[in-house]
Amino acid sequence: MALGSLIDRHRDLLGRAEAAIGERTYFSAYPESPSPRVYGDTAAAEGQAAYEAHLGADFPLETPGADGTVATETSPFGPELGVRYPRVPATDEAVTALLAAAQAAIPAWRDAGADGRAAVCLEVLARLHGRIFELAQAVMHTSGQAFVMAFQAGGAHALDRALEAVAYAHAEQARIPGEVLWEKPAKGAPLRMTKTFHVVPCGVALVVGCNTFPTWNSWPGLFASLSTGNAVVVKPHPKAVLPLAMTVQTIREVLGEYGFDPDLVTLAAEDPADGLAAVLAVRPEVRIVDFTGSTAFGSWLEEHARQAVVFTEKSGLNTVVVDSTDDLQGLVNNLAFSLSLYTGQMCTAPQNVFVPRDGVLTDQGRVTFDEFGAALAGAIDKLLGDDARAVEILGAVVNDGVRDRVDALAGDGGTVLAARTIRHPAWPDATIRTPAVVAVDIADEDRYSAECFGPVSFLIAADSTAQALDRFASSVREHGGMTASVYSTDPAVLDAAEQAAVEAGVPLSINLTGGVFVNQSAAFSDFHGSGANPAANACLTDAAFVASRFRVVAARRHT
Repeated sequence: MALGSLIDRHRDLLGRAEAAIGERTYFSAYPESPSPRVYGDTAAAEGQAAYEAHLGADFPLETPGADGTVATETSPFGPELGVRYPRVPATDEAVTALLAAAQAAIPAWRDAGADGRAAVCLEVLARLHGRIFELAQAVMHTSGQAFVMAFQAGGAHALDRALEAVAYAHAEQARIPGEVLWEKPAKGAPLRMTKTFHVVPCGVALVVGCNTFPTWNSWPGLFASLSTGNAVVVKPHPKAVLPLAMTVQTIREVLGEYGFDPDLVTLAAEDPADGLAAVLAVRPEVRIVDFTGSTAFGSWLEEHARQAVVFTEKSGLNTVVVDSTDDLQGLVNNLAFSLSLYTGQMCTAPQNVFVPRDGVLTDQGRVTFDEFGAALAGAIDKLLGDDARAVEILGAVVNDGVRDRVDALAGDGGTVLAARTIRHPAWPDATIRTPAVVAVDIADEDRYSAECFGPVSFLIAADSTAQALDRFASSVREHGGMTASVYSTDPAVLDAAEQAAVEAGVPLSINLTGGVFVNQSAAFSDFHGSGANPAANACLTDAAFVASRFRVVAARRHT
């Protein structure tokens, strides 16, 4: 099929996406509502049937270097998926074969040019959008997200973030002209040269997927590397393979249709004991690594994968500082939803909530520290009071580590709100916990100075708002943070909080009481992370996220 016609087909969307990254106003290319009015009456059932067809079967995918198959996924809602993928063992022979196939596919892809690569990537996104209900089921049953969240975050919003990465990558490549006539004035005739500039990919990119957001966190790096000319090896989390297997399958299909080697993008599924990511990451052929996950492995990659450009998103302490408010109910309702959404299993979910120990001035008068805690607990209880509604907000606990952290607080002193267990009406084997809130003193830093991933938050009594802001800034500088939030009716406090956030390098939300929540970010407008504190060394998405994935080689000759 002609690549030129594909470029024409997607030119308008690419132009609108590139305009959006400069304007930073609202833009979305993929509807986030799973309503039949948007996607048609049969889309949901067809997507579910397509998902179920994968269960207990061999996934139709070829991987160079693979030996046998591996099935590693159990839904957090209970059932085993039983999907069998080609297994790439962590042996030199297998890894060499995989990377050699990827390298061999690069030259033709490089020569397709920035426009051609962007068009192919946008065609892939269009086809993934066509599988959005199937993808949502796969994300739901590998991450534990409730269906609507899986559809939105794992489908529509992930597609927007991928499109955003393609737009940034194309814009950065387009800044470089393909050929220019260079003239330097001289005595007599000027010096004239023709100079050509070639965008050159770095090589093979490795994407290391995570369990909780297998598409949302993986697609930006994948498409940023692909659209800048690199081959990509996708190494999914063993518990969340299917969404990325579907992604790789779709990319390979499109590549083949347009005359490119499908081995440009491969899936490297592993047995959990293989440690394949660590083996791949330090290979000399791997020049780019994208990782989302634990601080321990992220730091290991930054230290050991020295031959590669490494982009990491790790753990951090997300902080809320409460000074005063003119809408106490709106504040606690908003915070209750942020603490509850996906059982707090988001890198952006708030954990540490600083409140002055002498209370908070509100529209209902001054409320004490204990009264504020009771209001927050009441808002959470009201939000999650109906179990059938609660499970659609909470989803399921993704792994035993999250469950154990919550259960460990059962007898903890200072409990403002104890977690409770909910039985899912459709998935009785799912592990579901409501948020736990624990009151501590600001002096008890050892209790709140490490990320407690999951539905656990600390209500921290501070001597003053100034002390809380100082502790917020120092904790972000030391431990990192993906988000921060402040509530105050005092402009001076808001200015101080924004300055503290700027100096600490963390995005700040101010006085959120309505339908926008601190743990949600909008593609094309909000930068996810900053790359300016230890929680992440990169931002989704900015120019820095794409620019180091390619280089420019020039050739010049006299004219």
